[in-house]
Amino acid sequence: MEKYLVEHCSPTLASLKTANLFSYSYSSLEEVDAYVSFWNQCMAEKGVNLCVLRIRGNTALIYVYRKELLKKDMERPGVKCFLKSLGYDSIDVDCVVSRLKERLKNSQDFPHEIGLFLGYPLGDVVGFVENSGRNCICAGCWKVYCNESEAMRTFQKFKKCTAIYRRLWSQGRRSVLQLTVAA
Repeated sequence: MEKYLVEHCSPTLASLKTANLFSYSYSSLEEVDAYVSFWNQCMAEKGVNLCVLRIRGNTALIYVYRKELLKKDMERPGVKCFLKSLGYDSIDVDCVVSRLKERLKNSQDFPHEIGLFLGYPLGDVVGFVENSGRNCICAGCWKVYCNESEAMRTFQKFKKCTAIYRRLWSQGRRSVLQLTVAA
């Protein structure tokens, strides 16, 4: 699982981004539960949480997030109203993560509000939903509908962070725990 954390979650580990997702193929549910539990214990003091958002077949969708950053993201202007329109009764972090899990489990469609849970700007999430993923002005970590220059700078920052983390980890110079910035 360390490789997945480095490959897919470096900006979150570096505290540059609220959260990341990755799909993890497993041989048993016990294996997934053990990995998630282990990494939650290791990263708790650094302010990083892991949870399984969804299980499909033998693949788990793992959500790696910084609770404090997610709390701030949920308090951004317009977010509460947008989420309320989708059946979220609260912007409390535990409540929204629980509701997101429920929506992933019970919906045929992927809940695109997940962008808010990954730290994407509300305007880009709304733009994606309203345009059914088309007509974006640029794309990188997400499809951009509002502030292209800001998004491009952010994409570059995330790309550079991931490259540095990959290099340090693959050379054995740092463990995932050493690479994870404290809250």
